[in-house]
Amino acid sequence: MTLLALFDVDGTLLLSDDPVAGEAFVGALHDCYPVDPPLDAVAGTDHPGQTAQRIARLVLRNERLADAEIDEHLVAWCSRFGKRYVELLDETDTSRWHGAPGAAEALSRIEQGGIQLALITGNPEPMARARMERLGLAAFFPKGRGAFGCDAEERVELLGIARERAGNWPARRTVEIGDTLRDVESAHAAGVRSIAVRSPRSRDEFPDADAVCDDLAAVADRLLAWNR
Repeated sequence: MTLLALFDVDGTLLLSDDPVAGEAFVGALHDCYPVDPPLDAVAGTDHPGQTAQRIARLVLRNERLADAEIDEHLVAWCSRFGKRYVELLDETDTSRWHGAPGAAEALSRIEQGGIQLALITGNPEPMARARMERLGLAAFFPKGRGAFGCDAEERVELLGIARERAGNWPARRTVEIGDTLRDVESAHAAGVRSIAVRSPRSRDEFPDADAVCDDLAAVADRLLAWNR
């Protein structure tokens, strides 16, 4: 059976900072909760590799909201975050965004090798898909596949959701590709393999990853080798 390759977005496919995300994140918090966090509120949390819902909880805890208060509006907040992001992105010039070098070529090789592609990201789905459109990668990730930050709060749960949406794909034939230690940990907790990609924003070492790659060309090589 062929592989299912689940690609992270931030730091894996998209390498640029994205101020629109912070503006949309905080704006949606204003809409849903009685708080006024700064635009850089996410920076004060342990956010790498976390889902949008989890990051929101961490920010709201810093704003002294109890978990019960957070739970009341968290799903609605996540939906609002995704919509607000797309609205703001429509008015934003992203011509200076940097995607991962050689991403389209690597994804094309993987796809042509018969491997199934999907996204796995803490972003809300509208946000992730809008980013893929701007990077010219949307065609590799059809709707109805993958798992996103509004689907579950814990990243490990996204692995199961993505496999289910792929037709209950076996864990042993599933690989997560990401750039953080949390990506590796969640993959193994879900019983799937992990490829860690070194990125400019990450200084992590990945001793527990099943493979560590310097770029997406090397990721393609590894996936195609595992798919034999």
